[in-house]
Amino acid sequence: MRMTILVTGGAGFIGGNFVLDWLAAHEETVVNLDKLTYAGNLQTLAGLRDNPRHLFVQGDIGDRALLAALLQQHRPRAVINFAAESHVDRSIHGPGDFIQTNIVGTFNLLESVRAYWQELPDAEQAAFRLLHVSTDEVYGTLGAADAPFSEQHRYEPNSPYSASKAASDHLVRAWHHTYGLPVLTTNCSNNYGPYHFPEKLIPLVILNALAGKTLPIYGDGQQVRDWLYVKDHCAAIRRVLAAGQLGETYNVGGWNEKTNLEVVHAICSLLDELRPRADGQPYAAQISYVQDRPGHDRRYAIDARKLERELGWKPAETFASGIRKTVQWYLDNDEWINGVSSGQYRDWLTTQYGA
Repeated sequence: MRMTILVTGGAGFIGGNFVLDWLAAHEETVVNLDKLTYAGNLQTLAGLRDNPRHLFVQGDIGDRALLAALLQQHRPRAVINFAAESHVDRSIHGPGDFIQTNIVGTFNLLESVRAYWQELPDAEQAAFRLLHVSTDEVYGTLGAADAPFSEQHRYEPNSPYSASKAASDHLVRAWHHTYGLPVLTTNCSNNYGPYHFPEKLIPLVILNALAGKTLPIYGDGQQVRDWLYVKDHCAAIRRVLAAGQLGETYNVGGWNEKTNLEVVHAICSLLDELRPRADGQPYAAQISYVQDRPGHDRRYAIDARKLERELGWKPAETFASGIRKTVQWYLDNDEWINGVSSGQYRDWLTTQYGA
């Protein structure tokens, strides 16, 4: 077996960061399969253009013929699955893509990987891993006094996105218990950091603030999320891949519960410091409140003690350190930002938040 891994969805936000970090830390080759939908961005991988250990292939995890060819040609020792439609708001407007990619696509990936794995020699079969990256949103919502989500929390998804991810998690579990496929699953809290597509809260607020636009807050802004710096998440995935127990699920969180309004005010304060408005006014003056989205979960929180106890991982960044790095990255990377702020993206903002 060659020292190669196959990463699906490796041009997206978390997948792209994972590929960059992996190649910086490992000698292994990465075969990177991405469909390049709106959130897939080759500019994220521009620094790897001449790297012979990065092999990019544009394609869909639902394409069984393509998957079979890649697996047979490159014979990876592991597959890490980031490929997913992942935005709640988009799932409300158009759930079909989420069903197709997150459920049907995961099924096709599992079947392709199973066929490949079953033909491996015994030693290579024993060493092989499929790691499926999922979300805490499959667990539903928490009350203010509820304990954070543990791996034993029952699934109660409330949006088309989270329901489709819950279904994909169940498929991965079933392929392990039915066929013996050597799988691992991670469920993460809200990620933030470099290369985040700007329809998500943190990059949206940064870019709207700099452009002098309103900073839209859903409802009362008191929705609580556990914020995880993306580089910490990538480190957790590497650790689970290296030492996780087969068939197990590991929750990955940042131990950083913040309301949406707290997050927006933190960004505004950093921008006041790092790039003050020309008129001397605070960026917080741009905050506006918009109608809450349907089925908006009130609180997510992750109990990541299993991952720390069993595999020795815990996040390196606090929210204060991670959000400062994130804001600075957006201030320093105009070229990347301009590349993703397309007409299609602007149309989406109008649809979601109004003019």
